[in-house]
Amino acid sequence: MRHAALLVLACTALFAAACGEEKKTPAPQNTGGQDLGAIKRYLLDHTERLQADVGRLRANAGDYHALAASSGFDTERLLAEHRGEAARLMRDAKAVYQRANPAYEEMEGVVAGVPELADYDVIIDAGGDASDPETAVPFSIRTEDGRTFKQPGNLFFLVESSLYGTESKFAAKADLDGDGRVAFGEALPDARFYLAAVKEFERQAADLGAAAEKWTPNEQDALTALVVMTPTMSEYFEAWKNSRFVAGARATEKSFVGASRLQDIADILGGLELIYANVEARIAEANPEQAQQTGRSLSRLEAFAARLRDQEARGQRFTAEDADTLGSEAQNRAEAIAGQITQAAGQLGIELES
Repeated sequence: MRHAALLVLACTALFAAACGEEKKTPAPQNTGGQDLGAIKRYLLDHTERLQADVGRLRANAGDYHALAASSGFDTERLLAEHRGEAARLMRDAKAVYQRANPAYEEMEGVVAGVPELADYDVIIDAGGDASDPETAVPFSIRTEDGRTFKQPGNLFFLVESSLYGTESKFAAKADLDGDGRVAFGEALPDARFYLAAVKEFERQAADLGAAAEKWTPNEQDALTALVVMTPTMSEYFEAWKNSRFVAGARATEKSFVGASRLQDIADILGGLELIYANVEARIAEANPEQAQQTGRSLSRLEAFAARLRDQEARGQRFTAEDADTLGSEAQNRAEAIAGQITQAAGQLGIELES
């Protein structure tokens, strides 16, 4: 109890300290009034980044598939004949994956928060597998040798779990560096499945880019995205708690192994800051002082998440209790922000989409 109370005080202090910090903004921000076009430009910049990174993954997966084919798709033979090349390809793929992840997370607030685009968030980053029909992705993966993986999960999960070996259906653990043991993350994907999954990712990333080009942002979209996406902190912190970054070897999460969920939280909030900066002038028509306060609160929330991310990156370890307390604090702040935006929308006569 005492530890939890101290953590709440520390958490609150971090929010307060963040007020005066100069932060890196997620994109050039509009300072002279509402500019919904800036939101679309931000989205298009990120869809282009994502497509470029997924294209690199596609090329890497093709090379790996060719290498696996030369060994008859036999993992032991592949290691015996091409261990060094296979290890290099996996290192390269993980590096590209780690670039692609923020390219998406920074724009997730727009993609997932705008009804016109939200299906792509299910496909790319948020959907589950066939075990839960309500959240399952709407696609299946078919391999060249005739296998079908029905609604196997979102595309980031398929790539990440294949590269890091956290899902045995998609990859086999392997001693890539030849030191006689298999460390965490040493794995060889099922080459036929992995190539098919990355091809699907390439197609869906292109479709998202095309949908983003067609999308015309409006006030309703922007405010809906803020209200829908800001108060999601508790689920993100829960995933962080169950990931290897907090739970270690006891982790139950198969995702969030290449990068901490804290990075995702900060990236998502950075994108939401961009949206808010470009509608704040409109919100201020309802209540100027409240509009400024809401903007400050959102900035503090992002700074708080970024501070935790950086502390973890420097080696600080957090416990499950820490994750629960910090997540509750973040969720309370986020709900207050969303409530203020909802109130302003009502005062302006802007109906939010559900």
